[in-house]
Amino acid sequence: MYARPPDAIVRYVYGERAAHWLLALFFFLAGLSGLAFFHPSMFWLTNLFGGGPWTKILHPFLGIAMAVFFFALAARVLHHNMIDHGDIEWLKKAHLVLAGHEEGIPPAGRYNAGQKVLYWLLALCMLGLVVTGFVFWRPYFADLFPIWLVRLSTLLHAVAAVGLILLVLGHIYMSIWTSGSIRAMTQGWVTRRWAQIHHPGWYREVMRDRR
Repeated sequence: MYARPPDAIVRYVYGERAAHWLLALFFFLAGLSGLAFFHPSMFWLTNLFGGGPWTKILHPFLGIAMAVFFFALAARVLHHNMIDHGDIEWLKKAHLVLAGHEEGIPPAGRYNAGQKVLYWLLALCMLGLVVTGFVFWRPYFADLFPIWLVRLSTLLHAVAAVGLILLVLGHIYMSIWTSGSIRAMTQGWVTRRWAQIHHPGWYREVMRDRR
């Protein structure tokens, strides 16, 4: 654990960090239980949940828990993720950011344009999972819908799940790639230098509020 410098800036408060890691836990559990039914070669994953019947029972509830934590967090940071003109310009120069050259890039606020796009894609996939999951959730709701809709929802549910998994893997990779990001979500703080480099717009807001 890094020693916190006296001029560190709080990036995430305890409640945000706790909700994030609980969301990660439920994503992991819902993902494993869902993959168990994705293909016969993955059915062995049901052993982690007490066998096939228990996995089938638990998966929807794990998915609901994941969705609840996600949308609670999403609602909290919604106003930070509205895409504006500066974000469009940032996206046009995203290749420079990936190359490690952030000079001349429109200053990012609390979240940069890439994070905002990720936010909306995650929300779309999560919403798709919730809606389609309810349609074919037996024995509660599946009998309420025509069989063609149940089958279509099953397919779309799998597509949304794969999309969500890929997005989360990308999120993890970028968090590791951007030094200091993991510490922000585990310990809650970042250095002033980190904020100045990666989120200068947010840094100015924080400094203005401290005056």
